[in-house]
Amino acid sequence: MPEYCVTGGTGFIAAYIIRSLLEKGDTVRTTVRDPENVKKVGYLLEMKGAHDRLKLMKADLMLWYAYAKTIAEKDAWSVAKESGINLVVVNPSYVVGPLLAPQPTSTLQMILAYVTGAVEEYPNTTVGFVHIDDVVAAHILAMEKKEAAGRLICSSTVAHWSEVIHMLKSKYPSYPYVDKCSSRKGDNNPHSMDSSKILQLGLPPLKTLEQMFDDCITSFQEKGFL
Repeated sequence: MPEYCVTGGTGFIAAYIIRSLLEKGDTVRTTVRDPENVKKVGYLLEMKGAHDRLKLMKADLMLWYAYAKTIAEKDAWSVAKESGINLVVVNPSYVVGPLLAPQPTSTLQMILAYVTGAVEEYPNTTVGFVHIDDVVAAHILAMEKKEAAGRLICSSTVAHWSEVIHMLKSKYPSYPYVDKCSSRKGDNNPHSMDSSKILQLGLPPLKTLEQMFDDCITSFQEKGFL
């Protein structure tokens, strides 16, 4: 069976990709900051197939997240061009879905903070959202489909945070949501994101905004965060 390398194994997307690959019977090597920290990596080792087919490698790849992602992709394209490598990059929007790790990662921490009123305001931002299941499936297609090439956008619904909070309030009204929207302007422009390339590779129809946030809130409830 194939063997894959997944960097940043305790990250939201990476952990789900690892689980998916293990379930397919593949072997996975993943990087983590401290392989001996059972609190952080224990849930990875408990995944089905992990005992025989998952190896944790010590590496600290952390920089400022958005900057690191941008620089890493630029460097990757440069190396690929020089080496003749067929590089395929999946570019997801804001990823939402159920919590897999014991504690929420940064993306889900933000959602939890808006639901519990732990912050004074939510961002005046219009962004694309996508379900974690769709992001994982997109990565698998990018790795396995020979015709995959270039940058593949993976995004379902574009919405303003106010729309998301209104949707959640109507369905889960008992929580003390943050009410105030930031006055900062510039990131709230309506836009669209074209996921046609990854859909043409065989990705099933993308899950809706309601589905991804329902799964997220349900997992918070099940794990005792709500």
